[in-house]
Amino acid sequence: MSEPTIPPPPPPAAPAGDSSNKTLMLVLSYLGLLALVPLLVEKDDKEVQWHAKHGLVQMAAWIVIFMVFTILSFIPGVGCVTSIISLFLWIPMLVVTILSIVKATQGSRFIIPGISNLVDKF
Repeated sequence: MSEPTIPPPPPPAAPAGDSSNKTLMLVLSYLGLLALVPLLVEKDDKEVQWHAKHGLVQMAAWIVIFMVFTILSFIPGVGCVTSIISLFLWIPMLVVTILSIVKATQGSRFIIPGISNLVDKF
């Protein structure tokens, strides 16, 4: 009798760690100061570096905007309006952050005029 033929084993899969690690780094890039992790860890990956720098500049822009609104809120007459606007400012900030994360994980860039131009200089 002849022995049954055994099919060859499947080829080894690509390491999943690299892909999930890059995705993690891209998500961290837009989570405030956690953007320093991919900036310092993934020095060879230009895409992760761009997103980490973009996330840091984006965070700095939000801080500056909130500081301006805080200062303006102390001015009589203007303060009431700026206080109300600053209460609702977190909504577009959250939307831009989520869009940036989604675009980054899909392999593209979410371009914000001014902020993205500043990142390209570094």
